[in-house]
Amino acid sequence: MNEIKISKSEQYLHEVQTWRRVLEFFKDENFFLKTRLATVVDQSTDKNFLELAEQFQNRFITKDVYINELRNEINSQEKKLKDTNEAATKQKSILNKQTKLRNEIEFFEKEFNKLKNEFNKCLDTLL
Repeated sequence: MNEIKISKSEQYLHEVQTWRRVLEFFKDENFFLKTRLATVVDQSTDKNFLELAEQFQNRFITKDVYINELRNEINSQEKKLKDTNEAATKQKSILNKQTKLRNEIEFFEKEFNKLKNEFNKCLDTLL
């Protein structure tokens, strides 16, 4: 088997850039969900739906906050990776942070998709 010629820091930086694109996608997707919710609310007079809509709105806002928090953590990790040499990327703190972010992004993707599907199913049953 041939030896791979990329460094651990290059891989981590690539991963960080991927996460940034993923978060940008989810930020846009969340914007579209909030816009869709506003459109449906504008056309509804059902009090029960309006209460449900408020719950979804709060959950969408919470996702925006979490996206911003993740983005800040990713930026911090990227700065650490750029400011350290290859040997330093093996430091436990950098490895732990990379693993933590990887897990958080994976969790966020699952939870966001779950919320989006729940919202779409809710609208489907009401329309």
